[in-house]
Amino acid sequence: MLYIFTGNGKGKTTAALGQALRVVGEGKRVLMVQFIKGPWKSGEDDIEIKGKGEFKLVKKGKGFVGILGDTLPREEHEKAAQDALAYAKKETESGNWDILILDEVNNAVALNLISKESILEFIDWSKDKLEHLILTGRDAAPEIVERADLVTEMQDIKHPFEKGIKGKRGLEY
Repeated sequence: MLYIFTGNGKGKTTAALGQALRVVGEGKRVLMVQFIKGPWKSGEDDIEIKGKGEFKLVKKGKGFVGILGDTLPREEHEKAAQDALAYAKKETESGNWDILILDEVNNAVALNLISKESILEFIDWSKDKLEHLILTGRDAAPEIVERADLVTEMQDIKHPFEKGIKGKRGLEY
């Protein structure tokens, strides 16, 4: 099944991690590949989800593109996203994972770091290889949403950032 957590509100990665928590407890093996987050420290970097199964997080991104002080050439972000997808494909082929989470992959597509077509091809290719594929990130492309079995859109109704309050480590990142 294909799950998508998208929208401008907080909680997309958190929802995917919640799914991981549940299924690891049921003995499943989960791999999360992050497409944008990279050098920045996030709360999920050091978690260990223990249960009957296994959880692994791999950061492939180079950080947020063009914002928050990003000075990397765009080509480095593009290469990182392409490497993330290649890594995800290699790991899927290994047969070691029941569930794959492509975190912030929708952002990578929306920013043209990787092509929408490459993700659509990956979705189709992986159907027989994974129990579940979870895609997160803002701006999920309509063609990707169309293929999904479950889509949840996080809607930003009120956020402390609007009042100038910065994100809190462990809650927002």
